[in-house]
Amino acid sequence: MRLSLLGLGVTLLLAPLLAHPAPALDPAPPELLKRGEYLARAADCAACHTAPGGRPFSGGLPLATPLGDVYASNITPDPRTGIGNYSYDDFARALREGVAKGGMHLYPAMPYTAYAKITDEDMQALYAYFLRGGVDAVAQANHDSDIPWPLNMRWPLALWNLAFHEDQTYQANPKQSEAWNRGAYLVQGPAHCGTCHTPRGLAFQEKALDEKDSDFLAGAALGGWYAFNITADTHSGIGGWSDAELVQYLKTGRVAGKAQAAGPMAEAVQHSFQYLSDADLQAMATYLRSVKAVSDGERKARFAWGEPADEVVSLRGQDFDPQTRDDGARLFLGNCASCHAWSGDGVKDGYYPMLSHNTTVGAQQPDNLVQVVLNGVKRKTGEQEVFMPGFAGSLDDQQIATLVNYLTNQFGNPAVKVDSARVAAIRQP
Repeated sequence: MRLSLLGLGVTLLLAPLLAHPAPALDPAPPELLKRGEYLARAADCAACHTAPGGRPFSGGLPLATPLGDVYASNITPDPRTGIGNYSYDDFARALREGVAKGGMHLYPAMPYTAYAKITDEDMQALYAYFLRGGVDAVAQANHDSDIPWPLNMRWPLALWNLAFHEDQTYQANPKQSEAWNRGAYLVQGPAHCGTCHTPRGLAFQEKALDEKDSDFLAGAALGGWYAFNITADTHSGIGGWSDAELVQYLKTGRVAGKAQAAGPMAEAVQHSFQYLSDADLQAMATYLRSVKAVSDGERKARFAWGEPADEVVSLRGQDFDPQTRDDGARLFLGNCASCHAWSGDGVKDGYYPMLSHNTTVGAQQPDNLVQVVLNGVKRKTGEQEVFMPGFAGSLDDQQIATLVNYLTNQFGNPAVKVDSARVAAIRQP
C-alpha cells in the first residue's frame, strides 16, 4: 500500500447521498474498460480502497493520520454505499477538486492534488471502469473518521484548497521528449509519487508539485516510514542508479546490491507498478533523472555502505548468556543469520538480500530498518513472493534498537543510531 501523509493513497472518501438508486449505465466498450483498469492500477486505487480480506474497492481500510484514522470509502458502483449515483462530472470533481457529490470536501488524504493532472480522456476511462462494467458493486457502509471534533469539520478544507491546490490537468512541455512528458504525467499525476516523496509544510501541504521546485521528491517522513529522496542527486537520490535498475525496481521491488522494497513502497510495487508497461516505467525513469538534484548531506549513496561481517564467527557455539542478551552480534546471529548468512551477504540469487549495499540499512534515517525488523517484509510480484517475518513479538524495544544499531554499524552508515524510545514510537499501531 502506498501511504500519503494523512493516510496517503485514499482515492475517494465518498458517502451515499441519494435515497434512490441511479439508473444503470450502459456497459463501456472492452477497450475502454481495459484502459480504465490500467489507469486504476497506475493510480494504485486498490491499495487504499481494498481492506485485507475485503472485496475490491469496497473500502474500510483505516489510514493513520496525525489527527486520527481516516477510513477508505467504498468506491464500487453500489448506489447506496458506494459511488453508483455519481455522474461523470461528480466523479471528475471528486478526483480533481476533492469535493464529493453533494459538496462535501474530502480530506487531502486522498491525493486529488495529483489526480487533478489526469487528462479528460483518462478520466473518462477511469469513470467507465468504476461505473460502467469494470468493478462489481458491493453493499458495504462507510466508516466515519476517528478525527475528533472540531478538527473533523470539512469547511476549512475549502480554504486549504484555495491556498494549496492547483486544479489543472497536466500540460505537456514542448521542449521535452514524448517519453519525458509521459513520465512526468505519470509521476506527477496518476502515480502521485510526490504524495509520499515530497516534504510537507505546516498545513500538511506538499511543498512542491513538479520538477520546477527544489523540494519536489526530496524525501519525507510519514507514518513511521521515510519515503526516500528520489531526485537526481548522486548520493542522496537516484543519481547512481541506471535506467534499467530503476525500471527493475519499480517492476519487481528489488535490485541486488542496491535496494529491496518494503512497507508502502512494496505495496506500491505489488498493487501498481508491476502492472505498468516497460515503456511507461522507462518514461518514469527518464523523467526522474531530470528532477532537480537535492542533497541531504549524505557522504555517499545509501547503497554504497557496509562490509561483510566476520567477528560473529567467534560467537558460534558459545553459551548464550541472558545477561548479554542485548548484544547486537548475538541478536544478529540468533535472528538474522539463518537467512542473510552470518556475513550478511545473503543468498546470491537475491531472495535473501545482502544487508550491506542496501538502501534500507545505509540510509541516514533508521525508521525504515526499524519497521522491517519489527514488521517484516511481504511483497508479491508475478509468481514470486518475498517474505521476511517480523520480530515485534519476540524482541523488545531495547533489543530491536540494539540489533538495528549493530546492523547500521556493520552493514550501513555507522553514524546512524536509534534508541528504544524511537522503536517504541514506531511500534505503536
